[in-house]
Amino acid sequence: MPRRSAAEALQTRSAIVERSVAVASVDGLDGLTIGRVAGELHMSKAGVLGHFGTKEGLQLAALEAAVGTFTHEVWEPAAGATPGRPRLLAVADGWLSYLERDVFPGGCFVTAAACEFDDRPGPVREALARHQARWLRALAADARVALRAGDLPRATDPADVAFGLNAVAMGVNQARRLLADPEATARGWRAMRALLHAPRARRRTGV
Repeated sequence: MPRRSAAEALQTRSAIVERSVAVASVDGLDGLTIGRVAGELHMSKAGVLGHFGTKEGLQLAALEAAVGTFTHEVWEPAAGATPGRPRLLAVADGWLSYLERDVFPGGCFVTAAACEFDDRPGPVREALARHQARWLRALAADARVALRAGDLPRATDPADVAFGLNAVAMGVNQARRLLADPEATARGWRAMRALLHAPRARRRTGV
């Protein structure tokens, strides 16, 4: 019986997090309230609080889940590629596909959350900053490999490559969500390949 109860609690927690990610994707992490999630899942507020303690705890859980989805969608498919420029190109394709397919209903969850919390001290901002710093370090590490392999110009700063790829992805997200630019993903694809000094072979949609 205790084992079954633990499994049910885990299932309930997963359902709360899943709903929280969907709500926060559209309305922001500030729009994520205990009452709203409880109502949409036909639970009591106490039932939701019992799993996360506070609204901030729920926000952090939603962010962690969203980062996990980003990792699954963008990094994991590219992780097996040859380190250096080949892996960065695979990351670029996966990143743009993630944006193009609207994996989250409100666009890139992390981008939206970063804009929402960039000037607001606290645990949510700190968690976002850790994720972004870790992601930029991973991109820069492959850029260094590409530099050593001669795939990038000698004067290239790997941190600049990481910064540029991230900036392009954020720009694509904004152009798609705010401006409804039908060419946003294609522009992002060309910009990322230019940063990586890669040939602009014809792009396959939905990659």
